Amino acid sequence: MPALSEVLAALAALWPPERAEQWDAVGTVCGDPDAAVSRVLFAVDPVQDVVDEAVKLGADLLVTHHPLYLRGTTTVAADTFKGRVVHTLIKHDIALHVAHTNADRADPGVSDALAGALDLRVTGPLVPDASDPAGRRGLGRICALDRPETVGEFAARAAARLPGTAQGIRVAGDPERPVRTVAVCGGSGDSLFDEVRAAGVDAYLTADLRHHPASEAQQHSPLALVDAAHWATEWPWTEQAAAQLDEISDRHGWDLRTHVSRTVTDPWTAHAASSSPNE
Repeated sequence: MPALSEVLAALAALWPPERAEQWDAVGTVCGDPDAAVSRVLFAVDPVQDVVDEAVKLGADLLVTHHPLYLRGTTTVAADTFKGRVVHTLIKHDIALHVAHTNADRADPGVSDALAGALDLRVTGPLVPDASDPAGRRGLGRICALDRPETVGEFAARAAARLPGTAQGIRVAGDPERPVRTVAVCGGSGDSLFDEVRAAGVDAYLTADLRHHPASEAQQHSPLALVDAAHWATEWPWTEQAAAQLDEISDRHGWDLRTHVSRTVTDPWTAHAASSSPNE
């Protein structure tokens, strides 16, 4: 049974903290380096429901994609929700480790997992990491479809293969336009429109698309936009990450048990369809 420090070293090799964006907060939030680890839970969000799941599971380590304290704090008092998360983790001897933008830029990374969930063939990163001579790391991925399909069919593919959320899938563009190549970016991706247009793809699947950037993108080109829920585009990474740690565990003879949280932590809980704007 490995010590937490050994498992954390393996995770740091997968997602080096120095490759995170400067504004990010990655790494270990709490945990005793000498504690033994036998069970690990992977999730997107370090919220109380997920922490309670880790307690019920008997996990020794919780690995999340999103940071708990992105902007820092002056208190971990239990009368705040983040403080209660910390108190619960420490009380039950559960460590918390975060891999955020360092996992986004990794090979394989968050967008590779998203492409895999949609059964897309990755041809390269959307925004290559200049420090990677192999040209495999970076933000987003450029992908090809095995056969052309319409924008509407591609959106239906995303709706069927990504975890269900209240939002579902939103589409901007002609639903009958053919799609042969797509760019994907797990999480918020409307800052990458210039790179998407430069890639010359037919569609862009990401999350959190805002009105003005999406509207301007539509004026620039016939690029189809496929907007999914943030949590849904990043959840496939948890399965990929668990499989990566499984492989490391097997190689070292650790006999770790990895689990993936299926608790839906997308903040939107309901959707009411509006009337057609033409009615």
